[in-house]
Amino acid sequence: MSGQRANWAGNVTFAAERIHQPSSLAGLQRIVARSGRARALGTAHSFSPVADTRGDLVSVAGLPPLIEADSERGTVTVSAGLRYGELAAELHKAGRALANLASLPHISVAGACATGTHGSGNANGSLATAVRAMEMVTADGDLVTVDRAASPGAVVALGALGIVTRLTLATVPAFGIAQYVYEDVPLGQVRDQFGEIFASAYSVSVFTDWRSPLTGRIWFKRRTDAPAPRWAGGRPADGPRHPLPGKPPANCTTQLGAPGPWHERLPHFRLEFTPSAGNELQSEYLLPREHAAGAFDALGPIAAELAAVLQISEIRTVAADDLWLSPAYRRDTVGVHFTWINDWPAVEPVLALVEERLAPLRARPHWGKLFSTSPAVVHGLYERADDFRELMRHYDPAGKFRNDLLDLYFPPL
Repeated sequence: MSGQRANWAGNVTFAAERIHQPSSLAGLQRIVARSGRARALGTAHSFSPVADTRGDLVSVAGLPPLIEADSERGTVTVSAGLRYGELAAELHKAGRALANLASLPHISVAGACATGTHGSGNANGSLATAVRAMEMVTADGDLVTVDRAASPGAVVALGALGIVTRLTLATVPAFGIAQYVYEDVPLGQVRDQFGEIFASAYSVSVFTDWRSPLTGRIWFKRRTDAPAPRWAGGRPADGPRHPLPGKPPANCTTQLGAPGPWHERLPHFRLEFTPSAGNELQSEYLLPREHAAGAFDALGPIAAELAAVLQISEIRTVAADDLWLSPAYRRDTVGVHFTWINDWPAVEPVLALVEERLAPLRARPHWGKLFSTSPAVVHGLYERADDFRELMRHYDPAGKFRNDLLDLYFPPL
């Protein structure tokens, strides 16, 4: 197939010689076995070149769709190319739910898990923490199943071990969410009351454009079986809002405290609309939650530089996990996300400044976003980096699934 030649944002043009979308597992296995270099392509929502290759780019979106619930074990097995919005709707019909969702439901299950993508909530892990097992095609075309408990390093694996075809995810009973937006909250108050604010609901996000006066909007998403948020700062929005000022709120999930199913409230955006701004670049840095105040202190002095190239910034929390390359590995985390204007020459020096300011706080970059953190620094942020390189050698000794990003950050042993 001619296929998609660029990512969603248009900032990465794929270097692949060929792009495939096989319609069967056997077809996928043949492509991988014959290829010299291969990578999986999800929904192309990554802003970094994490999915790219100079060989064969293989979309799994054409494989037969699968949503197979196991009520006894409380799990669901799904095809890797399925989007979260599609999975969630069917899962809800069966009375089950995922513990959390990302800001947008447009991303594929396998791609989100492979890059450590997350939503928000003090007690909510990244989307990859739901994985119990994965089925993938390895370099010689064989099909193998990996158990998360036995090999936690294989879950957030950046596509380095093989092409994932199915995932088994843990589920919970379906639940309701009501979403509230509060406006005009001083960022100084967010800094000083960070713990209280982010403990006030099941999922909390703070949005700011870093413009003067330094204020933010807070999205509280509370479970309908829990008390309403007790935090009393700011003022309730008098109508629905979009995270980006001036954008149509109809693109977003229902607010104003109206209760609804988990999958229609946890994402910020509706599946049927373009998420975020559409024309944008993105970066995100994740640091230990105890450094939340330090992040505000580090970024405050460069607020003017941020505001000049920024559309919006979002601050969220993620629970610690045991997945080797997860940005939340072994530390409760705060993530500072940046949606930039689509002008890389203007953004690049500001991004370097952000990394310089956040480096003392041991900020890990999101694998699917833009970053320029050096390989030596990244290696020092992941204590299992060499173990992951050994895992790559075990599953892919010839380096079929390697690409430029992996060669830079995880060179062969």
